[in-house]
Amino acid sequence: MSADPNAATQSRPSPEPHRGPHPARYFVPVLVAAAVAVGLGVYGRLHQPTGTAFDLAGFSSTRAVKSWLASTAFFFALVQLVSALMVYGRLPGPRWAPALHRWSGRIAFLVAVPVAVHCLYALGYQTYETRVLWHSILGCFFFGVFSAKMLLLRSERLPGWLLPLVGGLVFAVLTLVWLTSAFWFFRTFGVTT
Repeated sequence: MSADPNAATQSRPSPEPHRGPHPARYFVPVLVAAAVAVGLGVYGRLHQPTGTAFDLAGFSSTRAVKSWLASTAFFFALVQLVSALMVYGRLPGPRWAPALHRWSGRIAFLVAVPVAVHCLYALGYQTYETRVLWHSILGCFFFGVFSAKMLLLRSERLPGWLLPLVGGLVFAVLTLVWLTSAFWFFRTFGVTT
């Protein structure tokens, strides 16, 4: 007598349906985001500000350089927003919308880094007025949330709402950082180079 190979056996339990990744998997990006934000804030607070970190020829001041670089980063963040809406089918767009989204994000980040380095190294984490306090908090928070987004991009089987939510948060925080810095500078001192 031979055994039926297709018959169910009592020794092996039937596999449970796939439920997706464990929620604890998302704690790593959250912890990294918190560590980056707090680390930048602590460094900015404890570091003795130097007053200046860089200057570019053709600009009247370091503040003007930072304001134009921050505005450039904000412009590419706007491109990110529009291209994300194309990628997710909320706006019609070309086939190359995903590439536009990736590259505009890379450029925005690369342009924002010198601004952040200057802010932390030359000015530190400052709290002498409400606008400056919010700018310091939001600047640190931006790089924390950005770090979390980069980690989540590499995760598999994310809920469909998570990346747009985190990406939207990155955009919103960068907008607030820009409003409390470059926009304020241009309104206060005029659009100068």
